[in-house]
Amino acid sequence: MIEYLMNYSYFALQTLTIVLLLFLPIILIIRGKSGDKNEGNRITIEHINANFEDSQLAFETVLSDKKELTKHRKKLKNSRKKKFKSTQQKRVFICEFEGDIKASQVEQLRREITAILLVASIDDEVIVILNSAGGTIHGYGLAASQLSRIRDKGITLTVCVDSIAASGGYMMACVADKLSAAPFAIVGSIGVIAQIPNFNKVLKEKNIEYEQITAGEHKRTLTMFGENTLEGRTKFQSEIDEAHELFKDFVIKFRPNLDIDRIATGEHWFATKARELGLVDDIATSDEVIMQRVLSHDVYKIKAGRKKSAFERLIKPSVRSILNLFR
Repeated sequence: MIEYLMNYSYFALQTLTIVLLLFLPIILIIRGKSGDKNEGNRITIEHINANFEDSQLAFETVLSDKKELTKHRKKLKNSRKKKFKSTQQKRVFICEFEGDIKASQVEQLRREITAILLVASIDDEVIVILNSAGGTIHGYGLAASQLSRIRDKGITLTVCVDSIAASGGYMMACVADKLSAAPFAIVGSIGVIAQIPNFNKVLKEKNIEYEQITAGEHKRTLTMFGENTLEGRTKFQSEIDEAHELFKDFVIKFRPNLDIDRIATGEHWFATKARELGLVDDIATSDEVIMQRVLSHDVYKIKAGRKKSAFERLIKPSVRSILNLFR
């Protein structure tokens, strides 16, 4: 019986291999031709006021009697007509930024800001809901520069931090005209860190030689496998110090009243303490800020579609299609 099952399993694997070899190229070609090439370029716009009004109406439907509900519906309808006709209604545009170590979402942020700047005026406002513990200097430097484009146009920029804006995340947040944070949000960490393991002693124990050839005195300062020198460490430290100075200069440019030597120690604080230090302006969640704006502005949430990788566009759907053949 066991031998029979083993033979059967071997036969099934052979069959699956043949099917994969036959059908995978065909499915990949079909997916490549039929895939939506514009999917990653789409910008979706959500009218937050309408969402709030619909939610309110849903509750009114349950809680109010018919006469009151009819009155409320008429009032809501007239209010929407009035807003639609008004050309003086101020607008608020909302973006979200969820940061990772590489600030990968910066491409989406760039496209969202570009779309907003095409239509926004100096009477409008942009709110960025930011959540990031920081990451690479060049990634977050670019993300912060994208936010600077809003201020350069004279448009009010508000940043809301519900969870964390630390290190590169704070580099972005400090660009804001007004920075709001939830009470227990983590803010700050104005510092620079670099870590690298060194396996040189392990290689020596195993009698393994390591060679590194460079051109340029400081092409490689620290290495993972060679023996690091005092000169290399000193040079690497100077580069870290230079990056830290650039970080401090950037923060003080947008928040000139900060005691930069007091807060640029790499420490982070909860928002309530950060407010005392001048790192944030207001203690409030993004929901509070948005609900306040809805009362007096037309509020729109802007979201750019994420461009999928080749693996996501082709391989994943293709594997699912092949598996469906066996169902």
